[in-house]
Amino acid sequence: MDWLLDLGYFGLLLGTFLAGTILTFSSDVMLIGVLVAGGDPWICLALATIGNGSGALTSYLLGRFAKWEWLEKWFRIRPETLGKQKSAVDKYGVWGAFFSWIPVIGQVFMVALGFYKVKPKTSVLLTYAGCFCRFLVWVLLYVNYGQTFIDWLIR
Repeated sequence: MDWLLDLGYFGLLLGTFLAGTILTFSSDVMLIGVLVAGGDPWICLALATIGNGSGALTSYLLGRFAKWEWLEKWFRIRPETLGKQKSAVDKYGVWGAFFSWIPVIGQVFMVALGFYKVKPKTSVLLTYAGCFCRFLVWVLLYVNYGQTFIDWLIR
């Protein structure tokens, strides 16, 4: 991940995008790394939100264009699992998109939402809203307590 941090803002955008796809690693660490390196908190918030949300939406598109056979073969998802997912999607619906940022579970939500073709416009809106809220918490923590924490670490 160091090479992504070396790319600055572009690395943050690329890294959070990749973290939002089925490649799971911590986009939170990427965000904090760029902030500590001197990145503008509000630019970082925007880029992390766009990157992570767009990555999550690629999982939605994967699901949207997937066929049952593909999911069984490539992801080793059994038909029973898809049936359970369908009942969860019916129960929680599009709100799963808001939690697309949760590692692994979020990607499953997004693939399922796409597979069952759940409200695309609302899915997009909730995906970006969830990512924004997640990164806003980190930015606010950094802005309000970041320097205090860094000073404590240096001691």
